Amino acid sequence: MENSLGTVKEKTERAGKTEDGKKGISGSTLKLIAIIAMFIDHTGAIIVERMILTAGAGETNLAMMVKLGTLDMILRLTGRLGFPIFCYLLIEGFQHTRNVWKYAGRLFLFALVSEVPFDLGFAGNPFYLEYQNVFFTLFIGLLVMIGFRLAEEKTEGNRVLRALLSLLILAAGAGAAQLLKTDYAAVGVLTIAVMYMCRRKKLLETGLGCAVLTVMNPIEITAFFIMIPVHMYNGRRGWNIKWFFYAFYPLHILLLYMIACAMGLGGVALLR
Repeated sequence: MENSLGTVKEKTERAGKTEDGKKGISGSTLKLIAIIAMFIDHTGAIIVERMILTAGAGETNLAMMVKLGTLDMILRLTGRLGFPIFCYLLIEGFQHTRNVWKYAGRLFLFALVSEVPFDLGFAGNPFYLEYQNVFFTLFIGLLVMIGFRLAEEKTEGNRVLRALLSLLILAAGAGAAQLLKTDYAAVGVLTIAVMYMCRRKKLLETGLGCAVLTVMNPIEITAFFIMIPVHMYNGRRGWNIKWFFYAFYPLHILLLYMIACAMGLGGVALLR
């Protein structure tokens, strides 16, 4: 009987409903939205922008550059949905994981695994120290949240001290991301921190996170569209695609770089 109930519960979660019948989308659906947005974004960055950089002079090529530029802008604006969803899922994972240090270890591991594909994809060089992949940003953001939790536990009843410690922790995390030159850098860590502080209200959490990104870079304006799927999120895990979610990041960048190489664009450096 227990196994039967477990099966029903699992099927209900996968169907996008909670046990009380509430409809919505699961965490795995949010992950897929983030993955698709990221793939679209990186297609523009790794392939289309290389095509723009290698376009020659002349009226025909100028017209082609205009078309490619428009396509690139569409792809990059669509891709703005990816990072804030990653931040939201990071915060969800932090709140529900059984072992936060194991969670941090996974992020750091994939940050290391992803670095060579990331460097190839964006710099055309397997070892480029001037820009690090987004897993490092998420890892630092997770450490900041761990610090916030510890500060809250150690300063119970003393809000002033807690606020001061939290500011120091945030400054350290943002400074580390900026120093390491991670993707989104200090702004990414600040976004995670702001969203974490507003985590009890989903729309406020995502809205303020997107606001931070947009204030720092207006192209992030389309990130606000994530408020729709996050509002529909029903709190269920859905399909267990954790390892696919992690592995997709380095694999899709490597795939796009291989396509760029096949087009004769592999040696073009997007980062200098």
